Amino acid sequence: VKKFKTSTSVNIREKINQKLLYVPKVPYDLSIPKKVLIIGSGGLSIGQAGEFDYSGSQAIKALQEENIQTVLINPNIATVQTSKGMADKVYFLPLVPEYVEQVIRAERPGGVLLTFGGQTGLNCGVELQRAGVFDKYGVRILGTPIDAIIDTED
Repeated sequence: VKKFKTSTSVNIREKINQKLLYVPKVPYDLSIPKKVLIIGSGGLSIGQAGEFDYSGSQAIKALQEENIQTVLINPNIATVQTSKGMADKVYFLPLVPEYVEQVIRAERPGGVLLTFGGQTGLNCGVELQRAGVFDKYGVRILGTPIDAIIDTED
């Protein structure tokens, strides 16, 4: 096809590919971590956190199917996630940045999943990111990017 004003040839297929090609701003590290920390669902209240308990337990199963070691931090002993034989290691600690940092320091996970802890897990992850804890210990945030979590907060 030729341009209207200049009469030069244009490859339409190439132009469409250029427009539709997604080039990420930051290069992604696609390596699979050997150990993943999961921020658990925390305390349950009526109508809240039950779905995070179920989704978190499904995430643990999926990670274990891929032979990825799972470390769970969840203060609630009465959840499916904390059942014996579910996660490889379980820490019954509050979901606050200080305790999560201690677990990260002790376990040295390659990645962390924040989205299975509900609002408490998301808030804790944002605080840890702002404090530089994930960068300090070389922990990648898996799943939803931290910028998306921050942007979608109220």
